[in-house]
Amino acid sequence: MMRIAAACVAVIGFGVVGGQPSTAVASAGRELRITRFLGEQTLPHKMQFGGTTVGGLSGIDRDPLTGTWYLISDDRWRYNPARFYTGRLDINPVTGKFTGVNITGVTTLQRPDGSPYPAYGLPESADPETIRFDRWSRRLLWGHEGDRPDGEHPAVPVSDLFVRWTGRDGRHLGELPVPANLKLTTTAAGPRRNFGFEGLTFTPHHIAAIVEGPRYEDGEVPTVEHGAPARITVWSRDGRVRAQYAYPIDPLPAAPIPPTGHSDTGVSEILAIDDHRYLALERSWIEGVNYKVKLYEIDLRDATNVLDRNGLAGGEPYRPVSKRLVSDLGTVRQPVQNLESLAWGPRLITGECTLVIGSDDNFDARETTQFLAFAARGC
Repeated sequence: MMRIAAACVAVIGFGVVGGQPSTAVASAGRELRITRFLGEQTLPHKMQFGGTTVGGLSGIDRDPLTGTWYLISDDRWRYNPARFYTGRLDINPVTGKFTGVNITGVTTLQRPDGSPYPAYGLPESADPETIRFDRWSRRLLWGHEGDRPDGEHPAVPVSDLFVRWTGRDGRHLGELPVPANLKLTTTAAGPRRNFGFEGLTFTPHHIAAIVEGPRYEDGEVPTVEHGAPARITVWSRDGRVRAQYAYPIDPLPAAPIPPTGHSDTGVSEILAIDDHRYLALERSWIEGVNYKVKLYEIDLRDATNVLDRNGLAGGEPYRPVSKRLVSDLGTVRQPVQNLESLAWGPRLITGECTLVIGSDDNFDARETTQFLAFAARGC
């Protein structure tokens, strides 16, 4: 944990000149810092519960009133229909010790007509990647990454990304309007395949969602030489689109092995600290290297609203959100897992927040459904 504490003092900010990011120092202030590691828990590979196969857990959140946790699976009916689980994470409020994870229920997500979402490759299929519990309405909000054809998947139909409300019984309860610049197409325009909504959060007064990576018009995907912008969309609580901001994804942290190998990098989740400050998980998978994941604190206050800009590659300058490294999560547990979930747990008697980070095992025996718990201040 000495390495995590040291990482908390690293400050990274970004300004933009001529549409291209350049480094600057972010202003100091009240900053989130990890104070201690509370423990790790895992679930068995392809664990069975309620007639379903547990895995692909891509988003988690907690009801602070009941202590119930909600966990969404990105299984696209490879095993079972789109669904979320309820569960319990045992974190001792006095010692902070993290001692267990238990699944307690499973609920199928319903389309507006009450039917389950179709399987992968069919029209209107769902790719659930994030879920949040709304303590005010006691509903759930979840995000679908969307799908579209590309050169390697020419037969996949367009399935527009969305953010939808659901009851705790899985019933569809409405959705948020999505800006036109996030509409999926069959051409080199709009969001790329697998770069739709990946993270979602409630702030005290707003709702925000982030796409995983750059739209075609916003630049090339990250390489070891350069990063790329991903768009954060902000809605008011009554569902009106308020703004979009550019999040500067890092360059790839390492080159693939071999150099022609595959890589994939972007933002896998966000979590509000207040109306302006969020945590962001930046996750990379690099062939021959494995996963690399960093936790950042970002601040939207001085960022340019790019909602009305069709493209961010070149052209008029803009200022992305500021960004500060909190932790390189590779220093916590090796091998690093496919970390995609981020949620606040119960507050400890010490006044520390608890922060839980979870992984999506991709239903792959080489990976793990993992939960890491931390204590933190500045939250």
